[in-house]
Amino acid sequence: MSNNLIEIKSNDLRKHNTKLRYVSRARYEDDWYSIMHMHPFTELFYIVEGTGLFKIKDETIHVKKDDLIIVNAYVLHTESSKNSMPLEYIVLGIDGISLTVDSTNSYIIHNYYKYKQEILFYVYNILKEAQRQEENYQLVCENLLEILIINLKRRIKSNIILTSQKKMNTECTFIKKYIDVHYASNLTLDSLASVAYMNKFYLVHEFKKYNGISPIEYLIEKRISVSKLLLKTTQYSIEQIAGIVGFNSQSYFNQIFKKKTGTTPTKYRKTHTNK
Repeated sequence: MSNNLIEIKSNDLRKHNTKLRYVSRARYEDDWYSIMHMHPFTELFYIVEGTGLFKIKDETIHVKKDDLIIVNAYVLHTESSKNSMPLEYIVLGIDGISLTVDSTNSYIIHNYYKYKQEILFYVYNILKEAQRQEENYQLVCENLLEILIINLKRRIKSNIILTSQKKMNTECTFIKKYIDVHYASNLTLDSLASVAYMNKFYLVHEFKKYNGISPIEYLIEKRISVSKLLLKTTQYSIEQIAGIVGFNSQSYFNQIFKKKTGTTPTKYRKTHTNK
């Protein structure tokens, strides 16, 4: 009898401080609504069928079956497809990692056809565990994710570096940036909590902790700040400016503006423009 014993040498590797936010399988259909968005965590997409387009920041990328796309936190992106060869993918939302590829810090795309069996094993099993939610499924998902990350480091030959994110409240940073971009939209505490995947009461507590004011107070301050600029540099009417910055009515805008600045929008414009 032959016995080929292989010794496993110890090393200094430690587990990445990662957390699986969610896993989902999506397929392009007629009700697919494509809009640019971002998340306070990294997303990993694996294309299992079809073709489509990924728009990341100002770039548009053609994607196909077995493409792996990793998009860093706070990077605007969206996906689209056509009915002839509908795009289908599995996506993982992952906290605790970011990717630096050469001098870029936004996304990476790599075709995994050669190694599809080894990566799909982990991706499909993470999806299966999350769907079944049997005893200790979270622990199983975490360990599968850890092996998946190691596989990425092995297979993607693009100077890829996985780094633990700094210890900071990434959700609050994300919400602050989200408000800076979408302040003119009909934002509510519920909608902000939804895009950050947070409980709204926890969001208020954490946002106040890191920024000194609530998310809605920050939203109002942002709107007032932009309205001041418009009052000084444009000839838009007060009603138009109220609508541009996200207020539902001119009277409410006047009320909030005076509360925050001590004067009305009309008087503010006269003081700062001599018009």
